Amino acid sequence: MAMDDLVARILSQRQLVPKTRSQLVAVSGIDGSGKGYVTRQIVARLAQQSVATASINVDGWLNLPQKRFNPNMPAENFYRQAIRFEDLFAKLLLPLRDARSVHLIADFAEESAHTYCSHTYSFKNIDVVLVEGIFLFKRDYRKLFDLKIWVDCSFSTALARALRRNQEGLSPVATIRAFDTIYFPAQRIHFEKDQPRESADLIVDNDPDPYFASTPLKEIVTRQSLAL
Repeated sequence: MAMDDLVARILSQRQLVPKTRSQLVAVSGIDGSGKGYVTRQIVARLAQQSVATASINVDGWLNLPQKRFNPNMPAENFYRQAIRFEDLFAKLLLPLRDARSVHLIADFAEESAHTYCSHTYSFKNIDVVLVEGIFLFKRDYRKLFDLKIWVDCSFSTALARALRRNQEGLSPVATIRAFDTIYFPAQRIHFEKDQPRESADLIVDNDPDPYFASTPLKEIVTRQSLAL
């Protein structure tokens, strides 16, 4: 789906939501799918139309490493414990959705941090709340969104992007190991339990490079490691 068509759908669906509350829109996909890029594009286009938008990344609601990582069952534990979803919805997303405004000082987690820091969320008179992150379409939470957008991307492309951006400061070998043993297996659990792509209202194809889309993951890993 083209970005302009995507934004038009958001605006059209906003008309079905009571004006007394915000529209709650989820942007989800696998790790490295480009969720942040898509969200930024949506925010920019909504701003051009004077739509008051709040953009919230769930990464700030990560559990600390000692809870979200477990070497004995790395994928299953990450799927269940990566994000503090109950707190995220109860303290931030639902109050903001229902009142269109919120002021909250919350525990915030950087990806590599071992302690929380304080972060202030302050929004007022918001029309659209964009929530970006992994696992948003778990069965318990997806029903809370007015619109669900899935950013479609192959595992090969996602890993290549992760190696290029080096977001967590890991070596290429450590990045490959983390995606191979934790992040991608956790996403496969998500696919099996929740069918996130099938449950989405809209799908954005963010895998434009046919090489990454069609090349086996092992070959991508080898070439990216050598390049880095």
